[in-house]
Amino acid sequence: MSNYSKPDHWSLKAQKEGYPARSVYKLKEMDEKFGLLRGGPSPFKVLDLGAAPGSWSLYILRKLSSRKADPKGGGPLLVSPLLVSIDLSALSRACDQGLFDRPDFVFIQGDFYQDEVRKAILSHGPYDLILSDAAPATSGNRSVDSLRSLELAEGVLDYAADSLRIGGNLALKIFQGGDSGDLLKKMGGLFEKAKSFKPRSCRPGSFECYYLGLEKK
Repeated sequence: MSNYSKPDHWSLKAQKEGYPARSVYKLKEMDEKFGLLRGGPSPFKVLDLGAAPGSWSLYILRKLSSRKADPKGGGPLLVSPLLVSIDLSALSRACDQGLFDRPDFVFIQGDFYQDEVRKAILSHGPYDLILSDAAPATSGNRSVDSLRSLELAEGVLDYAADSLRIGGNLALKIFQGGDSGDLLKKMGGLFEKAKSFKPRSCRPGSFECYYLGLEKK
């Protein structure tokens, strides 16, 4: 069994590059492979559900900021991009270097199932990209943990159905097992393409993977 308390290559790389968690490289690989943050000429809006400790939000802000400043280096000019991030816990301020104070970033601390939080999230949409690295508190029982993960993922998919623009993309984490495959089939009805993907930086033996919905119908 892997020793999760011992920093691995990805954890050390995250520390060196100024991210609070190794999970940033999962998003980076998906972005590079599927063009999640390619943007466009219109205001590009991103929703990050389950954002703490903040690695994905930092990656997004850094990339959108660099693209806005130098479109030749990263794709089309981004006009007034916006990132909205949500989590029950506060984000780490150890690495953000003021990025979390930017006017184009909104952090909502709360439960995205709650009506008040949902209204706040929807008020900033519709979104071009919805991301979720959210995971339930694990019990050690794979069946139980898979079911809890599926419930979270269903909630994320509901947001995609309600607040993702036509042509927008979705990437969410799922613990494989049980009826998780049914969720991918459901995504196939909402998106032109629905696929599973396991980034290289996932820990050995982990049963997590990511489901991507590309080009909302």
